[in-house]
Amino acid sequence: MNTEVKSLENSQVSLTVTVEGKVVQDAITQAYNEMKNEFNIQGFRKGKVPRPVIEKMYGKEVFFDSAVGILVNNTIEDAMDKENIDVAVTLRSEDIEVTEMTSEKIVYTATITVNPEVKLGEYKNLEVTVPAAEVTEEDINQAIAQEVEKNAREISVEGRTTQPQDKVTIDFEGFIDGVAFEGGAGTNHDLVLGSKSFIPGFEDQLIGKNIGDDVDVNVTFPEDYHADDLKGKPALFKVKIHAIKSRELPEVNDDFAADISEFDTLAEYKEDLKATLLKRKESERTREIESRVVEKASANATVEIPTAIIEEEVDRNIHQFGQRMQGQGLNLEQYMQFTGLDKEAFRDNFRKDAKEGVRTRLVFQAIVKAEGFEVSDEELDDEIKIIAEQYKMTVDQVKMSMGANMEELRTDLKVQKALDMLVETSTVVTE
Repeated sequence: MNTEVKSLENSQVSLTVTVEGKVVQDAITQAYNEMKNEFNIQGFRKGKVPRPVIEKMYGKEVFFDSAVGILVNNTIEDAMDKENIDVAVTLRSEDIEVTEMTSEKIVYTATITVNPEVKLGEYKNLEVTVPAAEVTEEDINQAIAQEVEKNAREISVEGRTTQPQDKVTIDFEGFIDGVAFEGGAGTNHDLVLGSKSFIPGFEDQLIGKNIGDDVDVNVTFPEDYHADDLKGKPALFKVKIHAIKSRELPEVNDDFAADISEFDTLAEYKEDLKATLLKRKESERTREIESRVVEKASANATVEIPTAIIEEEVDRNIHQFGQRMQGQGLNLEQYMQFTGLDKEAFRDNFRKDAKEGVRTRLVFQAIVKAEGFEVSDEELDDEIKIIAEQYKMTVDQVKMSMGANMEELRTDLKVQKALDMLVETSTVVTE
């Protein structure tokens, strides 16, 4: 296998790979074995047609396309490793161009987006300003209010109509011009009135209703709605109310403190809560220091990030968001319908964080390289032991579950060393 690399604009390179001889023949043979069941030729059982017969009937090139796919899959990783190409974006089929293809030789060129060069600015001895770690009376009251909310009871409501902040259990089905539309129906769906979870105007029309009511909810889809066939259109939702629940909040007193803590009085509970909040504030302050030194180091660096890298990061973040939504019983299509976002507006919501995330990652990679940070096998094993204890697993179980991601953990530890250095060399001023 011969390789040649040429630099292109916008952080791209072209990698030309030439494969000859037996490797090509083996790929064509593999392609024949994978495709032979597709040929029906009179006089031969299916899957038993000899290769020369197929090639005589359809031409020697009949297996070339499949063989190219096999060769690219078998050689591209080794070719990139050989040329030390720092791949930034997953290769797609359209990034590969075959320039020569015979039974003895195949040449293809891959256009690859690589990580751009980062010119580091000042990243040591930075000065950052952060608030002091202090706990106010308002902080304590807010924390108690959260506990009150957590300990509120949901009470089934009878004898009155729905009010704002009630939770209603509903069935619904949406219609446009009398025809039900895809994604517009749900059963036994819990909805808090006033949460603005649905299309504007939907929840308002469920206030003042009784259990068992059938309600016609008339709304108009926003002009910027993600589904073109629904944009700006009036819709009718047939809604059935099955249940109404309200929240009853406990009274804040000594009894409340005894119920939710190990203390007998509200005063004792508040003192313990203050200590807990202070510890939390100190941790938040540490994270804020880290965030601000990272932000400064990143701002001081110069790097042009290709759009392709940002868009792949957007895809990754959307995939993770979709998994979280699935845990709540929603898919991305339903989420966009409920929020009135079209696909591009939805992606825009992720783009800023994706760009900042990519920039930070590239800057840290450059700092790790500049400082020569390494992580020994012993340091890696120590981290695995910590993970094992945290998740109550054995070290072998952690290693098995991580598999090929072990090197990612090593990279994370290098980045942590860089972050520790940024913080240790910084000057922190209290606001």
